[in-house]
Amino acid sequence: MALEDRNRVVILEDRVENISGAEFPLSFDAQQPSRSLEELKNSLDIKIVHITATEIEFDLIGVDASIANALRRILLAEIPTMAIETVYMINNTGIVQDEILAHRLGLVPIMADPQDFNWKLPEDPPTDQNTIVFKMKVECMKNQSAAADETDPTKMYINSSVFSSQLDWDPKGDQATRFADKPIKPIHDDILITKLRPGQLIDCEIHCQKGVGKDHAKYSPVATASYRLLPEIQILEDITGDDAELFRNCFPPGVVEVVNEGGVRKAKVVNARKDTVSREVLRHKEFEGKVRLTRVRDHFIFNVESTGAISPETLVSRALDVLMEKCDISKAALAKAIKGDMSDE
Repeated sequence: MALEDRNRVVILEDRVENISGAEFPLSFDAQQPSRSLEELKNSLDIKIVHITATEIEFDLIGVDASIANALRRILLAEIPTMAIETVYMINNTGIVQDEILAHRLGLVPIMADPQDFNWKLPEDPPTDQNTIVFKMKVECMKNQSAAADETDPTKMYINSSVFSSQLDWDPKGDQATRFADKPIKPIHDDILITKLRPGQLIDCEIHCQKGVGKDHAKYSPVATASYRLLPEIQILEDITGDDAELFRNCFPPGVVEVVNEGGVRKAKVVNARKDTVSREVLRHKEFEGKVRLTRVRDHFIFNVESTGAISPETLVSRALDVLMEKCDISKAALAKAIKGDMSDE
């Protein structure tokens, strides 16, 4: 394999080459790389590309896929959040059964920082340090001011739909003071929980506690957390004229543009990271031998979307803290095992 191909996944028309993993991270041709820890540190880089209140896109460069996947799994399953754990149903005369209603309530994301609360063990009583309490009492009634020929349930009835905004936070202990600047509430006010009709009532008390996504998906702090390898598009021969237009149309918008150079229309790659690697271009005989599609093996494009309880940059930071903690535990266990082997000798 050519030296320049060792760090590339090669995309062909009917297959993908150079994807097989080896026994050693960051190795190629099944050979362990002769790199020091300092060299690995220097090659590692994180570049933030895009960030909003709920989303972040960043590049993780210079690591093995095992590290990237560990970070993704931690984001999904090992960062604590607060979520509804117990629903005490006092009265429910709606058509949705208690169990289904409790399940729907449990999936409503809660705006609360888990670092402000303690873990609650099964034998622990609920306190203001480990539990958030909501109450919900909603009754559907006829709207006396509605027109006689009205057919829209939202106008015919009051509280015909029950939304997450109707969860009322009931502060316990000193919670009202602790969270005066940022009251606890559902992240989204427009999540439909159930529907009612006149005479139907829901009355319940709801307890939230701290948990992680590997115990239940409702605790996962992210809506999505994914990564992909950085695409590369190499034009080996000039593609001009009408072929340049066809070449551009083989890729998503913004990947390839047609530029005018010396009066000749020519295809030029402007942003390969937008490519979805559909391989459409490889279906056309006109481009055979003129284009090469690859992906950079150690360059990961991460996309993380928070549910809103924790900012995306904080999520990534906390995920890295968890990863480092796991490494410390592994190092300590390995050192203990080696020490035990040496003492046995």
